Amino acid sequence: MPKMKTKSGAKKRFSVTATGRIKAGQAGKRHGMIKRTNKFIRNARGTTTLSAPDEKIVKGYMPYAR
Repeated sequence: MPKMKTKSGAKKRFSVTATGRIKAGQAGKRHGMIKRTNKFIRNARGTTTLSAPDEKIVKGYMPYAR
């Protein structure tokens, strides 16, 4: 069997934590910040972990992620 390929876009955007969760950047902060509330901008700093259903999808893209 040949090796499975990792999706290039996924390896650039996601990383796996020590407990196996998927870490990703916050969505919705590229443009249009004037219309966003200060609370939204503040809460969307840094990174976040994906929900369980989304995690399952992303883990399929990265078969060798530890």
